Amino acid sequence: MSYGMQSSHAIATDLIDGAPPLIIWLTLNALSTFVLLRDLRRLNPQTVGLMRWVWILTVLYSGPIGLAVYYYSGRRQIPDDNIWRRSFRSVAHCYSGCGAGEIAGLIVTAGLLGLGTVWVSLGTFAFAYVMGFAMTIGPLIADGEPFWKAIKDSFIAETVSITIMEVTAIGVDIWLAGDATIGEPRFWLSMLISLTLGLFAAYPANVAMIKARIKSGMGHPGGSHHHGH
Repeated sequence: MSYGMQSSHAIATDLIDGAPPLIIWLTLNALSTFVLLRDLRRLNPQTVGLMRWVWILTVLYSGPIGLAVYYYSGRRQIPDDNIWRRSFRSVAHCYSGCGAGEIAGLIVTAGLLGLGTVWVSLGTFAFAYVMGFAMTIGPLIADGEPFWKAIKDSFIAETVSITIMEVTAIGVDIWLAGDATIGEPRFWLSMLISLTLGLFAAYPANVAMIKARIKSGMGHPGGSHHHGH
C-alpha cells in the first residue's frame, strides 16, 4: 500500500513512531519551560504557590502550546481579562492535576502491574480524577471552606471538565499508541499529544460553566493569589 493510501491512523502512528519525534517534543517542552520560568521570575513574580506549579506542569506537558496558553491568560500583562482567559486559567488548573494523575496511572497500571487496555484506561481515569479533584479541593479548604462543602463544590465544578478531558485524552492515547508498550517512545509521545488535546477539549465546558456561574474561574494573574475554582 502506498503512503498516500494509508489510513489516517497509520499515518499518525508513523509520524510519532521512534525516538526522534519524542526527543523533538521533549526538547521543545524544555525550551518552553525555560522561557516560562524566566518570565515568572523576571516579569511575573506575583505568580506563586499552586498557580505557579499549574503553569509549570502545563508547559511541561504541552510545550509551546502550553506556553501560548500562559502568555494568553496567565500573565499580569494581559490587556483584557475576559471569560476566555479565565476559562483557560480554569482548564489549565484542572489540566495540571489530571496530567500528573494520568502519568502516575500509566506508570502504575501499564508499567508496574502490566494490566490490559481496559484496566489501564479505568485506572488512569481514576488517578487523573483524584489528582484533578485534589487541585481544586485543596485550595478551597486552605481558604477556610468547610471540608464537605469543599468536596461538594469541587465535584460540581470539576467533574464535567475532568471527564471530558480524560475521555478525550485516553481515547486519543489508545488510538495513537496502539500496541506500543511503556518502554517505547510512541507510548509516551501519544500520551503527551493526547493530554494536549484533552486540554482543548475541556476548554468549551469551562467557558460554559463560568458563563452559567457554576464555577468562577481563576482570578486575575496580577494578584498574588488566584482564587476561584
